[in-house]
Amino acid sequence: MTTSTQFDLKPQLIESMHQLYRELHASPELSMQEHDTADRLEQLLDELNIEHFRCGGTGVVGVLRNGEGPTVAFRADTDALPVAEATGLDYASKATGKLDDGTEVPIMHACGHDTHMATAITALRYLVAYSESWSGTLVMIFQPAEEIAAGAQAMVDDGLWDKAPKPEVVYGQHVRPSLAGTVSYTPGDGMAMADSWRVTLHGQGSHGSQPQDSIDPIVLGAHIITRLQGIVSREIAPYAAAVVTVGTFHAGLKENIIPDSAEFTLNIRSLKPRTRDTVLAALRRIIKGEAATSGAPEPTIEEISTFPRNYNDPDQTAAAVAALQQELGDDAVREVPPAMGSEDFGILASSIGVPSVYWMFGGHTQKRLESGQVPVNHSPNFAPVLEPTLTTGVRAALTVLMSKLGS
Repeated sequence: MTTSTQFDLKPQLIESMHQLYRELHASPELSMQEHDTADRLEQLLDELNIEHFRCGGTGVVGVLRNGEGPTVAFRADTDALPVAEATGLDYASKATGKLDDGTEVPIMHACGHDTHMATAITALRYLVAYSESWSGTLVMIFQPAEEIAAGAQAMVDDGLWDKAPKPEVVYGQHVRPSLAGTVSYTPGDGMAMADSWRVTLHGQGSHGSQPQDSIDPIVLGAHIITRLQGIVSREIAPYAAAVVTVGTFHAGLKENIIPDSAEFTLNIRSLKPRTRDTVLAALRRIIKGEAATSGAPEPTIEEISTFPRNYNDPDQTAAAVAALQQELGDDAVREVPPAMGSEDFGILASSIGVPSVYWMFGGHTQKRLESGQVPVNHSPNFAPVLEPTLTTGVRAALTVLMSKLGS
């Protein structure tokens, strides 16, 4: 099938998108600290005469009404990461910010949320300019704190769907390290659910020469961490994807002192709710059981974050894919396996019981992909090539939106 581009993306519109992208890339902000970003987005919405409101702290919601017709929503995330940029771009970020503990860190849009905002604003500019070609209502959600799985829930808790018209479907997209000019999708479970825990082991400290007087939390932790690796290999069916990762382990201050506590953090990923329940129950059983076997007090388990299910409704996905194939061509729209990365996007739709569709668009050239050195999301070298990345993002967004709103 050959492409049949239906959108007149004039050079001036594309250049303004590039300028906005560079501006956003150079001025990133950490999760739940996107104050200047929110101000800038509101300014851009004002320029387009689009009504808007704050939601979830630093979230911004624009409501574009254009007569009778369906109501749909589209999400673009806005936060950046504590990463020192190493791209060498002339618009590279030099920004810094503070973590919750006060530590000052460099900040970078290392996950491409700047592309999401730039393409979303450009889509709005197009829809305003060509209002005669569509009818209905678009709820454009600029969501904070996706990286810490807090922003979508914060917006819902702050009354997002009491303040904005309720949509019949919620759409979203994300840039990824695949071929620029292409779009990828996964029907059903598109991304993994994720749970992060902090586990504190309580022991009994002692001199290193008197281990008999201790309950050694380091030995206890070693047994737990080794045993946890058997969950996926021995308690989960081979066709049910799951990952259990221990990311940190901290204990003690000196080689001849057995400490009285140890701490480690866990990251758990799964695609199906039943698998998730099985893994989390096994984790608690093993952590508590090994502590009891060692004669130690029950460990303290704290939840750091949880990412929800990100489910692409099969019927809505099929409709979106058909439209994307018509616009971009069959070869440019590819079905891919579920990703074990995670997103909090799903909450926006599941909180009101409507379907959602989430797809990816590529950001690297074929030469870069063949180089063997491909910067992935969250890398300090992650820098999507401007074109055709951004234009594809706009065309994909407009294509799917117009498949519902086009008159």
